[in-house]
Amino acid sequence: MSKDLFSGHAKDYAAFRPVYPQALYKFIYQYVEKFDQAWDCGTGNGQVAHVLAQSFTIVHASDISARQLEHAAKKENIIYHNQGAEQTNFENNSFDLITVGQAIHWFDRDKFYKEVMRISKPNGIIAAFGYNPVRSTSAFDKILNWFYYDVIYPYWDTERKVVEDQYQTISFPFEEIPSPEFSINLVWSVEDVHGYVSTWSAVQNFIKKNGYNPVDELTEKIKPLWKKEKESVYFPVFLRLGRIN
Repeated sequence: MSKDLFSGHAKDYAAFRPVYPQALYKFIYQYVEKFDQAWDCGTGNGQVAHVLAQSFTIVHASDISARQLEHAAKKENIIYHNQGAEQTNFENNSFDLITVGQAIHWFDRDKFYKEVMRISKPNGIIAAFGYNPVRSTSAFDKILNWFYYDVIYPYWDTERKVVEDQYQTISFPFEEIPSPEFSINLVWSVEDVHGYVSTWSAVQNFIKKNGYNPVDELTEKIKPLWKKEKESVYFPVFLRLGRIN
């Protein structure tokens, strides 16, 4: 069953999560046969659904977190559903494209894949993508690695390892389409880094157990690296893409 780890800080999640690059969507779309209906599963704040809605007639977007959906982007051709990934109320053979952004590691994937095969149109496309933590200069990366592995690593859920492996270790029972790597390129302030890292589920678990936010110490360490108000950062983006037969 899907996990809900983000309802408690849904507003911050919506504010600070990075936006996937247009190059990712452009690559996926070249394999989509029709642009009638798409399903964005684990939609969270609706970030991916909002982009899909620019190209598809109808986008169905689902999440188990009602709080997340409250902060989701509204658009007339997006229909939101407060439901899980493994059992839906969609009709058979409904979708040309199914997307999962930074969420498939939380699913019961065997049940999810059965649902995908039921509700996808013949030759539909499934795209499961995500990103690893923010990167910048080698000095920044060293400090962030210290924080990730030495401070909060015990507080990650076991599913996090799947993200670290860029989804390469999960089963993916579809006709796989080789995919390049992508990146999200941003210009961020120290406050942006603080806000984003604070949305990590491991950080939220740390706060619940210890009563304070460890990101405060992280940002004090990176402040000297910010020579300007905002500096360039990037997120490595990975993709598993498949045709559903």
